[in-house]
Amino acid sequence: MKHVGARSNVLKVSAELKTALEAAGRREHFSPTQTLFREDTSNLGVFLVLKGRVRMSVQDLPRLDRLFAGSSLLGLPSTFTSHAYSLTATALGEVDAVHVPRHEFLGMMRERPELCREAMDMLGREVTFIQSALAERRKQLAARKVTMSEALVS
Repeated sequence: MKHVGARSNVLKVSAELKTALEAAGRREHFSPTQTLFREDTSNLGVFLVLKGRVRMSVQDLPRLDRLFAGSSLLGLPSTFTSHAYSLTATALGEVDAVHVPRHEFLGMMRERPELCREAMDMLGREVTFIQSALAERRKQLAARKVTMSEALVS
């Protein structure tokens, strides 16, 4: 898949969605190492990165870390499902972002079907990435098991 990896752009928004998010949300500043949201915490909504870089990570799985920069929309899966965040978003430097609470974001999605379509496409790309990453991890674990069992036989 193109543009997937440590520096991913699968969550970049269009100019139209960016404008709508900025109008609906509140601008926030995050210092280096400050978290926008944390894995396993209640959903607060989505965060549109305006400036700076944010690392999205899963605890104890650093190979799945990804970096996102300006115009990236973070927290989308959790916001649509109302489940806790499955990732942690950490500022890697000074970060400016727009926080759109869940109820505001979902209201926008109901009122603006063209923006909802865009968000759903992004959600699909994110799910595809997660599935690919997990499949890769399973292959690595299987390869380690084979190597360990060969070492035991020798």
